[in-house]
Amino acid sequence: MPDLFFERHVPHLPERMFDLVSDLDRYPRFLPNVTGMTVRRDDTMAGDVRYAKMTVRFGPVTQAYTSRVLADPVARTITATAVDGPFKYLDSKWSFEPEGEGTGVRFDIDFKIANPLLAAAAEPAFGAKQEEIIEAFVAEADRRFGP
Repeated sequence: MPDLFFERHVPHLPERMFDLVSDLDRYPRFLPNVTGMTVRRDDTMAGDVRYAKMTVRFGPVTQAYTSRVLADPVARTITATAVDGPFKYLDSKWSFEPEGEGTGVRFDIDFKIANPLLAAAAEPAFGAKQEEIIEAFVAEADRRFGP
């Protein structure tokens, strides 16, 4: 049952980091292990609510799941909750706070994969890849906004 938390300072403005992380359609271009993403807006809800179907691959295992994603530009937070797929639950939250000349980025994710065999393969791989995933966001920010 991973509960992972990451905090990092980046030299980019909070609004830019918020925009980068909320740009879900581009994830397959720069995130390791993400092989596909389909996003649809929920126009029946107030605010920026989207359903994102992400396909990920860890070694020989490929899985797709859908999350309900709420992006709040005023609070500079992005939350996601899995609504289908292999998870018993998945909840994550990004937050972006001004910090000096840049941003304090915080990411918290708590999840449990329902199938024990899949969990045995995927949960440790995801935990090990967490640093790589955060680094991919930072590298993408440097590409988009300059180092």
